[in-house]
Amino acid sequence: MAEERKAFLLRTDPLLWRELEKWAADELRSVNGQIEFILRDAVRRRRRPEGDSAAPAPESPPAPPDVG
Repeated sequence: MAEERKAFLLRTDPLLWRELEKWAADELRSVNGQIEFILRDAVRRRRRPEGDSAAPAPESPPAPPDVG
């Protein structure tokens, strides 16, 4: 049987919450899903050994087009 998910209360600044909502919507996730994604990524990075150049670089969003 799959392990149950742990629920917890998170108190955050309203401005931060709005930014998380926008970010989640941009990536087609719920805010909960986005927070879990961010936390998983942070844990993955923390577990990576220092100076491990073989590890892939974190993904960054594409640069916006030059509107020049």
